[in-house]
Amino acid sequence: MEKAAVQGDGLLIPLIDFSKFLDGSPAQKLETAKAILTGFQTAGFIYLSNIPIPPATVAHVFDTSASFFRLPASTKDSLAWSTPEANRGYSSPGREKVSQLTSSAAVSALRTSIPDIKESFEIGRDDEPSHPNRWPPETEETKLAGFKQTMTFFFTQLASLHTSVMRAIAVGMSLPETFFDRFVCDGDNTLRLLHYPAVRRDVFQINLGQVRAGEHSDYGSITFLFQDDRGGLQVQSPGGAFVDATPIEGTCVVNAGDLLARWSNETIKSTVHRVVEPPRKEESKEGETYPARYSIAYFCNPNFKDFIEAIPGTYATEADKKYEGINSGEYLVQRLKATY
Repeated sequence: MEKAAVQGDGLLIPLIDFSKFLDGSPAQKLETAKAILTGFQTAGFIYLSNIPIPPATVAHVFDTSASFFRLPASTKDSLAWSTPEANRGYSSPGREKVSQLTSSAAVSALRTSIPDIKESFEIGRDDEPSHPNRWPPETEETKLAGFKQTMTFFFTQLASLHTSVMRAIAVGMSLPETFFDRFVCDGDNTLRLLHYPAVRRDVFQINLGQVRAGEHSDYGSITFLFQDDRGGLQVQSPGGAFVDATPIEGTCVVNAGDLLARWSNETIKSTVHRVVEPPRKEESKEGETYPARYSIAYFCNPNFKDFIEAIPGTYATEADKKYEGINSGEYLVQRLKATY
């Protein structure tokens, strides 16, 4: 039986040893695949341990990300995020407002009243001439030597992990293990570096509803999230309460997105989550300010060119399909247009 990484208010997020899927016996592989699928079906979230990416690699990416966010605002702004079609570049604090709203006007109003306290940098696949990545200069002044190499290597490692987790989902659904391979081979994913700046504690008391990132579900198929030890991520339970998704060293949080829920005919959940005021630590001597929080998300999608419709086995008749088919890339651009 899998251990619980998070448990409360009817929410159980399992902690799963992914090496048993990759390197275990046939029985362990099947058991792990079913645990992953069940986690996505019941909670929409899982924690994975023993992924094939060394902790030292993840730590180096975090250090490199922190160096980027220490750049002057003018340098970061010169790399500004421009269009939903490209979805690359820097977003300054207050630029993006994540929510469950779909109207651009409604999102704009919410952004103005309660902006998210975060900044981010988006990196896509690096072989699209029409949408090049916006790489920062690697000079003595920026202290970012090796930034591009570090991020493109990590992007590639996570693209491979994406394929492996989708294979686990396929096995759990009693589909051929490689069922999803042709849908994810292009690597149309996004690596997002996130920095939640230090913030005074009283900001959360003065501005009711203030969060570091608003309530939202992700748009694509699955998301990998690496978080530091600060905390603040919360996942909505079946009863509607938000439960702390406490960081666990050496793990990666993985959640299903809206497009996978749609693809699975809603047999898989895309669960709402947010980033709020971090838990207060009794032994803390931090004073009146919460330190900065860093996280790294890797948003996975079906290939943008692919047409997505209900997966075989998730419906009995055509009438049982809850959604019409949709082009993956067009769907994601629609969602991004409302966010920024």
